[in-house]
Amino acid sequence: MTPAMTEPAAPSSAGFLRTAGRVALRAARALIWWFNSILGGNDYRRYVQHLQLQHPDAPIPSERDYWRDRHAAAARNPANRCC
Repeated sequence: MTPAMTEPAAPSSAGFLRTAGRVALRAARALIWWFNSILGGNDYRRYVQHLQLQHPDAPIPSERDYWRDRHAAAARNPANRCC
């Protein structure tokens, strides 16, 4: 095959764009993780892990029951809220 018949090489900026895309995706995932952590998205999972490690005989509530109990406790003790 002659050099004229080979496929054209990708432009030199393709590697940069690919790297920039990966960095942007990683930053977006980190931002989503951060917001999820602040809003309590991982709390139930951590609570279940705590129960399994520290209280293996205790029943594990459903996620719905966990959030219902947590919100009820927050309503009973408003000292931890700003408003």
